[in-house]
Formats: sequence, structure tokens, C-alpha cells
Amino acid sequence: MNVYGKVVLPMREDICSIPINEAFGPKQGCPFCRIRDAAEERMALYITGAAMMQPDVRQETNRLGFCPRHFDQVLQKGSRLSVALILESLLAQVAEEAFPQGRGASKKARAAAAARQETCFICENVDRGMAHSVECVVALWQREEEFRQLYASQPYICLPHYAMALKAGQKLPRREAALFQEATARLSQKALGALQEDVTHFCRMYDYRNAGEDWGTSRDAIQRAVGWLTSRKPDMSQDAGGKNR
Repeated sequence: MNVYGKVVLPMREDICSIPINEAFGPKQGCPFCRIRDAAEERMALYITGAAMMQPDVRQETNRLGFCPRHFDQVLQKGSRLSVALILESLLAQVAEEAFPQGRGASKKARAAAAARQETCFICENVDRGMAHSVECVVALWQREEEFRQLYASQPYICLPHYAMALKAGQKLPRREAALFQEATARLSQKALGALQEDVTHFCRMYDYRNAGEDWGTSRDAIQRAVGWLTSRKPDMSQDAGGKNR
């Protein structure tokens, strides 16, 4: 029996639980980030494949465009021709909206140009899918004791997905919502404490008095801290004028 006195049955596999179990199974990093990353990759492959010739898909990519991050992903996943075809119709729509009749000074044209910075086809679709996936996680946690244990054994949950999970968990009955909140907070707070220690140790290692001391697990503390705060690990390879020592 579980904590509610209900008989515990083996975890059921269905169209919702399979991708969630695949994301939570490895127990590496934030499982919600893995769900998001997989969805982004699928979407980039989808729109640079056969879907790019579908009128309804092209209409949406023209309407929404792509954010810089997802433009990079499209460039990585698609062939040069597929990306060029997407850009051809996208640029045509931008020209029509932001520079009607070759002019771009009107209020409507300025608003259209500004709106282009706020939309992304992949972001919109992935965000919608993530909201559904998080609801499925909460439902699976409520229904399956085995998944509840799997959830509790995750290394951590990043801050953005911590907030997302808590919001979805509010739909649970009061007692279950409190237990879900406690389990989720435990995973995020434990990671936060470890990051604070590692970042502080990293800073101390730049004190000449600590020269030769052990860095411990702090060498990649910056990347891990930013990743936990934003759900995205930063690219530390760019040139920072010699400052990325």
C-alpha cells in the first residue's frame, strides 16, 4: 500500500508515461530539462524535414519566426537547402509586414518589426508541450507509488522547472499537493545549497592564500549555477578577453 492506504499496482505504461519515464530514468540533471530538450530537438527536425513543405506549417513558421537559440538549432538540424527555403518565405513575410510598399516608417510597420523579437515557432510549441508534460508528471506522481520514488531520486530540479512543477501541483488535492510541493522543493533546495557552497569555494580559490588547495567540485560551479537558475547551461567557450580563466 502507499501512504494513502491504497493498493500499489505496477506502474502502467501509456503514451504519456513512456516519455516521462524515459526522461526521469537516467537520473542525470533536471528531468524536466531533458523533456524540454527532447521536444526542441524533435521540433527542429520536424520543421526542417518533410513538414517544411506543408502549407500550414510554413504559414506558422512565417508568422512566428524563431528566437536566436532555436534558429541555431534549426541550422544544426536542417540541410542548407531546407533552411534556405524556410528563410525565403519568412523573409518575404517580414518584408510585407515591416516594410509595406517598401516603406517602414508607419506605426503598424514599426509594431510588426518589434513583434518579431517576441515570437518563436519552436518556443510556442515546446512551451505548450511542456505545460502538458508537467501535468502528466503530476498525474503520474499522484497515481503511481513507483514513479513517486523515481521522482524523489532525481539529482535536482532547476529553478524554472521547480516553479512550473509547483504551479501544476496546485491542482492536486490539498494533502497530495503539500507532499508534492515538499518532494519538489527538497530536490531544488538541495541543489541550491550545493551550488552555493561550490560557488563560494570557487571564489575563495582565487585568493592567493589558497593557492595549491583542492578545487573539489567547484571548477564548473559557474556553469552549473547558471544552468540551475535558467534551465540552460551557458556557452563558456566564447572569447571574453582572457577573463574566462
